[in-house]
Amino acid sequence: MKRLNAAALSGVAFALASLPAVSHAQSSVTLYGILDAGITYVNNTGGSHVVKFDDGISYGNRWGVKGTEDLGGGLSTVFVLESGFHLGTGNLAFGGSEFGRQAYVGLSNQWGTLSLGNQLDMTEEMVFLYNISAWASGYAIHQGDFDRFNGDRLPNSIKFLSKDMAGLTYGAMYSFGNVAGNFHEDSAYSLGAHYAHGPFTIGAAYTQLNNPHGIYAFDPYAMIGTHTFLGQPTVSVNASTGAVTDLYSSTSFPVDKQGTFGIGSSYAIGTVTLEGNFTYTTIKGFGQSSHMQVGEGGATWQVTPAFSAVGGYQYTHFEGHHWNQLSAGLHYLLSKRTDVYISGDYLKASSGVDAVIGYSFTPSSTSTQADVRIGMRHSF
Repeated sequence: MKRLNAAALSGVAFALASLPAVSHAQSSVTLYGILDAGITYVNNTGGSHVVKFDDGISYGNRWGVKGTEDLGGGLSTVFVLESGFHLGTGNLAFGGSEFGRQAYVGLSNQWGTLSLGNQLDMTEEMVFLYNISAWASGYAIHQGDFDRFNGDRLPNSIKFLSKDMAGLTYGAMYSFGNVAGNFHEDSAYSLGAHYAHGPFTIGAAYTQLNNPHGIYAFDPYAMIGTHTFLGQPTVSVNASTGAVTDLYSSTSFPVDKQGTFGIGSSYAIGTVTLEGNFTYTTIKGFGQSSHMQVGEGGATWQVTPAFSAVGGYQYTHFEGHHWNQLSAGLHYLLSKRTDVYISGDYLKASSGVDAVIGYSFTPSSTSTQADVRIGMRHSF
């Protein structure tokens, strides 16, 4: 079956590459992907430790096809179809979407690209790269990914992303809610800019979701381990056994608006790159508003061309609670396309919060959680 799938995939790529031959314009089609897998140990998930196979951690597993057609006069057609999946099971990620990572078509010229489809938001385009802890350990996204620093998408969107203009790029996009009679519901928008000059870079973005839903719906306990959220209980606790039941594991918590501003910067000093970021996120629901602030800093040290060390610290404050997290990783390149790595995280939350690292595991039965991972990654 694996050989049949590979043959079919090659056939699709060949067919796509052959299509433009009937036109007079030049074009290209590229098949690409990333595979990541490894073994993870977590010291406390719901009161017990676990050793498990996990994949798509250092980088999300994906395969994709992207292409361009030269229309003449500096104008070209561009497209991307990118699918995310779980290497351990072969199942599709992103709620089972065939091309959940990206799917768009557009036109590009010397000013930029105007595209339509399921696309990366401006938080991802301009600032998510400054999430230094996540480069140390793929689990170390900001708490609950409330600020969308994990690299997120907006469906049904129209987007403009400029070309690099002397180090400056900028963009904006709007996601249609597609709700009859209500232009606002389920809609979203995002805008941002980035500047790079020599060893210095800086980026900022704002993204707002109205009525977050689907894969971006809220399950507060699973996301950040708090027992209340916007003044509402998120769990029920058995008085005799202490067992915790997540009240929103199957039905999402109703959020009216999620708006997040993020800014990040880096500076390279020889083989060391310093990075930092700050985000401010507002969550509205049940007639209340709460605000999450995240501050993060760290560095990457390119010890040798093949060996790098990455470390980061992040502090989070939300609804009177706080989280302190340390993350570290060592990466070694076996080739330009294959590397092996070891990483780890330690999270300490406020008393009464069941710590959960990066919305990745079952929350701990205490206010601390730690993980260690050994993995490998290959790109093609």
